[in-house]
Amino acid sequence: MAENTPDDGKRPSYYVTTPIYYVNAAPHLGTAYSTILADVQARFRRAMGYDVMFLTGLDEHGEKVAASAAEHDMTPQQWCDSQVPAFDDLWKTLEITNDDFIRTTEPRQTASVQHLWEVLKERGYIYKGSYDGWYCVPEETYFTETQVAHSDEANHTEGAHLCPDCGRPLERVQEESWFFKLSEFQKPLLDLYRDHPEFVEPEIRRNEVVSFVEGGLKDLSISRTSFDWGIPLPFDERHVTYVWFDALINYLTAVGYGDDSPEAAATLARRWPAQTHIVGKDIIRFHCVIWPAMLMAAGLPVPERVFVHGFLMVRNEETGAGEKMSKSRGNAIAPAEVIDMLGVEGYRYYFMTDVEPGTDGAVSFSRMEQVYNTDLANSWGNLVSRTLNMSAKFFEGKTPVLPEGWTTAASPLRDAADGLLDRYAADMADFAYGKAAEEVMALVHAANHHIEDTEPWALAKDPVRADELACVIGDLLESIRICAHLLEPFTPETSAEVLRRISCEGEIGSTDLATACEWGAIPQDVPVTKGDALFPRLGTPGK
Repeated sequence: MAENTPDDGKRPSYYVTTPIYYVNAAPHLGTAYSTILADVQARFRRAMGYDVMFLTGLDEHGEKVAASAAEHDMTPQQWCDSQVPAFDDLWKTLEITNDDFIRTTEPRQTASVQHLWEVLKERGYIYKGSYDGWYCVPEETYFTETQVAHSDEANHTEGAHLCPDCGRPLERVQEESWFFKLSEFQKPLLDLYRDHPEFVEPEIRRNEVVSFVEGGLKDLSISRTSFDWGIPLPFDERHVTYVWFDALINYLTAVGYGDDSPEAAATLARRWPAQTHIVGKDIIRFHCVIWPAMLMAAGLPVPERVFVHGFLMVRNEETGAGEKMSKSRGNAIAPAEVIDMLGVEGYRYYFMTDVEPGTDGAVSFSRMEQVYNTDLANSWGNLVSRTLNMSAKFFEGKTPVLPEGWTTAASPLRDAADGLLDRYAADMADFAYGKAAEEVMALVHAANHHIEDTEPWALAKDPVRADELACVIGDLLESIRICAHLLEPFTPETSAEVLRRISCEGEIGSTDLATACEWGAIPQDVPVTKGDALFPRLGTPGK
């Protein structure tokens, strides 16, 4: 699956998406996690020279939304509108750089969904029938009789049919419905997973999807008549679109699908297929089974990759095991609590580097403090503070004037930086953010050790060793400059501040990371600003 590289020499496209979040639920630690995962990838790709399109948004249709609106004496649209600011505010706080924010109640989504309906009807992949089965309203998901869990005496709902995902009682649904011929795509999907294993990552999730599809696929009910809060079918207005069928199409809507203007057609040709959908493991079947089948049926290419992350758990401090986070257990952690403790930059760094994206991750306040202090306060922040203080003290508030040949002179820090970008970029592209950060921190640690090994304060006392002192400080400043660029996807404001303090403002927002990370670009004889501590050390948070 090749990148969408145009023939006119423009930068290659990189289209990355989050799930669209359910409007009934306030943004929480998990939604923030998905969104920052995408933001870090978008920032990295921009720095590597890609023309990035980063999409997030809200899923606003369905029976649950209509019910919540009624409970609040609002129309469904009023209810949806009232929920948007919570997402907008948190994404701004967390420094999210999405290029678009889509809502499924927008006219462009209606046009896109109805266009796809027409295409699928014309191509013979939908038909009208009758649905008789089980439906989970909270999960907005249909289940067959064999998928349904049955209750036991312990939960006091003897005889009930329970959702296999959330455990809540299911509703028996009997109504006329339009169906999508999902059953026809078992072999094409299995061929996709075999020929393009990168389509579902990591491998454990791909194996799960393959096993599910090998078990057989049934046609999917994709319309409802029992309520009207949804997008009506263009050829049968008594029916509204099944909420998941509607929601998945947002990824096409945002890049021009369903719009017959020349501009939209050009955007669609440039942006589709998407390079990466980021989703949680709870919605893997929608994105890795139903969605590619829909696209195949419509004659459209499938995305290059669906990257599936795990759940955030709460670490039990006594056992070290991860426990499900929930309000009922009293162990739920709100984003605001973490921001209050770590700050926004510490929040981003912790969740992106200490939680492995492809697996469930157990988090705790004590671990947050440990990572923050070890990496950000004691290592990175300390390196910047010490180096800038010495540069200002020994070179009259400026960076040193470096002797000729400095860039090629023997230097343990230059050696440590050699090949760093290649290793870092490979890890970042694979969503191995923790490994990428470790690569950067290796240079940070080497620089801190270099201070102890060379003792610049001693060199400063000997005029004969002035050039040696200049080279030591120059090496340290150059290491800091490179690390600031590589840490930018994780801690963007801090990296920008570091570059400003060493008079490298012009490098902020660079879209040529390869050039930015070339050794030897530190400006000479320009002001340095010591400034306040970037990451003040944390004490015991009392959590």
